[in-house]
Amino acid sequence: MADIQKLYELWLEKATEDPDLRTELQSVASDEEEKKDRFYRELEFGTAGLRGVIGAGTNRMNVYTVKRATQGLAEYILTSGIEKSVAIAYDSRNKSDYFSKCAAEVLAANGIKVHIYKELMPTPMLSWAVRHLKCGAGIVVTASHNPAKYNGYKVYGSDGCQMTSEAADAVLSKINNIDTFSGIKSTDFEKAVAEGTVCYIDDSVIDAYIGKVREQSLHSDLVPTSNLKVVYTPLNGTGNKPVRRILKEIGVKDVVVVPEQENPDGNFPTCPFPNPEIREALQCGLNLCDKEKPDLLLATDPDADRVGIAVPDGEGGYALFTGNETGALLLDYVCKERIALGKMPNNPVAVKTIVTSDITKAISKKYGVELREVLTGFKYIGEQVGLLEAAGEEERYIFGFEESYGYLAGGYVRDKDAVVASMLICEMAAYYRTKGISMIEARKKLYEEYGVYVNAVDNFVCEGASGMERMKEIMSGLRSNAPEAIGGLKVLAVSDYMASKKTEQNGTVTEIKLPKSDVITFTLEDDASVIIRPSGTEPKIKAYYTTKGAQRETAVELQKKLSAEFTKILGF
Repeated sequence: MADIQKLYELWLEKATEDPDLRTELQSVASDEEEKKDRFYRELEFGTAGLRGVIGAGTNRMNVYTVKRATQGLAEYILTSGIEKSVAIAYDSRNKSDYFSKCAAEVLAANGIKVHIYKELMPTPMLSWAVRHLKCGAGIVVTASHNPAKYNGYKVYGSDGCQMTSEAADAVLSKINNIDTFSGIKSTDFEKAVAEGTVCYIDDSVIDAYIGKVREQSLHSDLVPTSNLKVVYTPLNGTGNKPVRRILKEIGVKDVVVVPEQENPDGNFPTCPFPNPEIREALQCGLNLCDKEKPDLLLATDPDADRVGIAVPDGEGGYALFTGNETGALLLDYVCKERIALGKMPNNPVAVKTIVTSDITKAISKKYGVELREVLTGFKYIGEQVGLLEAAGEEERYIFGFEESYGYLAGGYVRDKDAVVASMLICEMAAYYRTKGISMIEARKKLYEEYGVYVNAVDNFVCEGASGMERMKEIMSGLRSNAPEAIGGLKVLAVSDYMASKKTEQNGTVTEIKLPKSDVITFTLEDDASVIIRPSGTEPKIKAYYTTKGAQRETAVELQKKLSAEFTKILGF
């Protein structure tokens, strides 16, 4: 355990670069618990980079944790033989622009060329820039859809995917040897720009990205005459310009933007959780829908890599679709229309994460698509695209998605992309509209054909030092004492992705051929399942439930039963 008081006093003396930090440290001088939370550990650098509360201390996002991580990245780049250039993007969060410039200053001082966007940009446009500009790595300063008090720092490899575990470990080993206050090289940002070590990414890179998004279109011919009306909210984030641009280019003429959420604002004043998965974030948009009566409500998260939708429910209101529902509809649409248009490649491949709905298996089987399952995290989907590209078969990849509202068509980027997803969702809605089918009817037809799958997620918040310990205890307890039944359904098999083994009820053990991960799956009777894993980016443990039924009501009732009993098993 770190000597918290000594660290506190060191930071009080040395942390002078950002005056906000000193003010904060002085405010907690007599609060031992607050000091402990800031200094009991170092903000963890993993495959998702850094993510934490903005503030003072080793366990916070600030100029020093960002610069230290960047110095570690710089040393890794300089010793690993990869291209000595880095692309940087940032979102609308508080201090995102500041942190991005801090990172650029460190890289430039280490002799590494920096390409940085002139203004806030979506995360997928960072993935694009890395590949397009042939950089050795990329950084995006974002905390995705976390509350306003958070920020983060994600690192990408030269392939445009989030950094691999091996590379992250190598960077971490460099970081661990760097003194926060004396071991970091830095220069002045404007000086680096004048010297050409830091350069701004020009509009041609953005135009090329938009062009690649357009290439994923299947029915832009139908959109201009469909009279599709859209209410759109960027949730005070980065999606406003690129999403509106792509919708205009494919012919969506009637787009009404939610005024309270149009402009960048890191405080997210209208939604404490700027997450398109939850109704609260979409409430301003739903209120506007009551007035505008659109065919579709579209919402992108602050770094525009996720998108959520709501559609008229046929009863005067609007129904929110889950990420699984939207993804399944998109997969079915992409498969069906690629075949109809003669654009389906030989041996097509779709990719989903292990916690994403199994309806994808039925859809893929119908259309003759190979479905690959990967661990949670879009980098694993991006990895599959990269493997296909390495084999000269990138065109085989047609679509990939995860239940948490992340989608990607095309291999031009290696991360989820709300810009291309927004385009395809609007195009799909226009396609169905021209056939006299509403989106709510399209969902109904999907379930009539493949069965009603209900997927839900419980998030159990575990903040602070005690929360981290609790998550470890929960996972350890489930491994040593797995339940025999959940919600009245027998556990048929337990898959432990950390131990890389699946144990059947009869004792048969088979190997799981995926990277080790802190995930446990309980396969239940009646095509049901429960999956649990600690979040890699937030202080919470997540439980995913899958149920299937002939009627939606039956599947929902069973899901609620699973949730209630599993919550008790976990001790919440």
